[in-house]
Amino acid sequence: MKRDITATLVNEHRLIVRMLDLLERNAQLTAAGTFRDYRFYLDGVAFIRDFADRFHHAKEEEVLFEALVANGMPREHSPVAAMLMDHDRGRAFVKSLEEAARQAADGVPGRDPLIAANALAYVALLREHIAKEDGILYPLAERVIPEEARDGIAAAYEAAESRAPAGFAAHCEAVVARYEEEAIASAA
Repeated sequence: MKRDITATLVNEHRLIVRMLDLLERNAQLTAAGTFRDYRFYLDGVAFIRDFADRFHHAKEEEVLFEALVANGMPREHSPVAAMLMDHDRGRAFVKSLEEAARQAADGVPGRDPLIAANALAYVALLREHIAKEDGILYPLAERVIPEEARDGIAAAYEAAESRAPAGFAAHCEAVVARYEEEAIASAA
């Protein structure tokens, strides 16, 4: 039986989707003028950059995508190229979201539409991106990457995880859970 090389990434997607759900909910409320907790957006940006990008995307970009290329997938004009382009587009939305949220937190008026637009654009992009990875790219990787490469991939994931501070994943989970509890409490 082949060692699964994408289950870790799928599990990380679950936590990312939970943050996407929060971003979508709160951005819709911000657009409607009823949510102005700019700290949430700044914490969301930190989560995206630290967990989704540095922790999760690093494993994809440095390990899985490289393994796909090493096993015959072209680097250009390929699913790998499309996923990398999505990562870059997401980073641009996050940068704009952060700028608008910082300005709003500093009292600059009129930032709410920019916050909502960038948050919702990021959410839409990432939902589609995750669906493509979970539904197409990861199953493809499971088919084309040979057994003899899988231990190296798992070791590279572990090395990437070891670069994170102790308790990092649990901290990220706790941030999402705290905002989920706040969302439930505010809806009650």
